[in-house]
Amino acid sequence: MKAIRVLSRGIRDAFKSVFRNFSLTTAAITCSTITLLLVAVAMIISYNVRSITTDLEKELTIIAYLKQNTSEEEINNLKEEIEKLENVKSVTIKDKDEWKIELKDYDETFKNSLDYFDENPLLDSIVVKVKDVANLKETTEKIRAYDIISSADYGEEAAENIVSAFDIIEKFAVIMVAALVLVTSFLISNTIRLTIFSRRSEIEIMRLVGASNAMVKLPFIFEGLVLGVLGSIIPILITVYGYIILYDHFGGHLLLSLIRLVEPFNFIIYVSLLLLLIGSVIGMIGSYLSVRRYLKI
Repeated sequence: MKAIRVLSRGIRDAFKSVFRNFSLTTAAITCSTITLLLVAVAMIISYNVRSITTDLEKELTIIAYLKQNTSEEEINNLKEEIEKLENVKSVTIKDKDEWKIELKDYDETFKNSLDYFDENPLLDSIVVKVKDVANLKETTEKIRAYDIISSADYGEEAAENIVSAFDIIEKFAVIMVAALVLVTSFLISNTIRLTIFSRRSEIEIMRLVGASNAMVKLPFIFEGLVLGVLGSIIPILITVYGYIILYDHFGGHLLLSLIRLVEPFNFIIYVSLLLLLIGSVIGMIGSYLSVRRYLKI
């Protein structure tokens, strides 16, 4: 029962302090709102970049063209060998007749050019999908080493540039999130420190009448929790409505349909809950560190 009384008193005093120190509370909530909003933007960018990279992994393939007059048995043996490579996800044989039909359907110029030849001038090929795009070049080099391979390509420069750019963006977004979380914690910690300073006489009286450490600390820790939760409300609302509007406006794609955005549901729910968790946790941590340092009890 005593623990419940201490807990309820701590919550009550926390809400009193929030409204009593309105100017400090407003400043802390405003700063938390701005930083958590930036955290939300960084999280959305990071998650979408990861999704784009995953889609890219599914689409990027290595096309290995076989030398002329390669037998069917040699092709099947090669397929089995390539399937054993560590980074290979799947291997498909695509003969020259399939290429001819596909190219003729793709463009009228290809159709006229291919119809000009009595025999199919194209080469049989093996299409390879990989598990990790980062090791695409290494896998391609291994495939090129086989004797019956004429050439193997995957659009080296474009693929490497895209993967590299997305990797840099994702890392930057993660660093930005971490930095902003620290900033928010620092701001709330400073707000609690100012609150402690403004209530130093009250705290001294509580000590003199024999108040326990928990009774003195808890209101400040709960105050940090309240500040963190209040500071996350506006970022959550902007994230939910802003992302839905953005998604609908661009039809779920950016840059002429080259980049597909993550669908809003359940993505924005996940981001919203994460923002609420971050706000709550860093509010409590910031308060705890401030209480521990400045009360010295």
